[in-house]
Amino acid sequence: MKFEDTILATIAGFVDALSFVALFGLFTAHVTGNFVLIGAGVAGFSRGVLLKLIVFPAFIGGVAISSLLVRSLSRRHARQGARLLHALQAALIFGFCLAGVWASPVTQPDSLPVIVAGIVGTFAMGVQNAHQKLINRPSVPNTVMTGNVTQAILDVVDMLSTDTADSVRAAARARFAKLMPAIVAFAIGAMAGALGWRYLGFWALLAPACALVGLSLASGEHERAAVSGRS
Repeated sequence: MKFEDTILATIAGFVDALSFVALFGLFTAHVTGNFVLIGAGVAGFSRGVLLKLIVFPAFIGGVAISSLLVRSLSRRHARQGARLLHALQAALIFGFCLAGVWASPVTQPDSLPVIVAGIVGTFAMGVQNAHQKLINRPSVPNTVMTGNVTQAILDVVDMLSTDTADSVRAAARARFAKLMPAIVAFAIGAMAGALGWRYLGFWALLAPACALVGLSLASGEHERAAVSGRS
């Protein structure tokens, strides 16, 4: 589906930035970033070490449940995997919103409401991380941008080098055109997530949740059109 990765990258940036500023530096989409913060916390330089440790099983759960759900679909309904995962993530982001409102005002990183909010949010982003691995379609990574930025820089070098073969330059140009929308969208989403938290608190999460509902509905229409085209 056109623009799907761009929308998902915006959602990932939005949710990651909001959770970072709201929940004591917790990464929900880029969950391995929590290793650094756990190390800093052990040395006394940050708060919320317990929260960051607890969310790892939640992330694993999001990935595992996504895999089991997609695997449970029959061959006839395999195309419904994207719609199912979008719908699941939408429900979880709605849950993250409500759990965050329950936890507000957020003052203690180890309080039960804060831990519940972190678990639900990280579970949701585990689903999105699994989505790009489970659904067979042309895509670019949309939750973590380090690899995308690295590849984009390499592609720019290839495009600008005078000794680059034409075929390599063409491939670099095509790849760069696919990567940049996701990179820019993630950055815009991150800014929007931080601003959303400042002005709306956890209610700002209704925006990515509704976007995921839209993606789920659009995926359903796309699947029906594909089936009709074959019949």
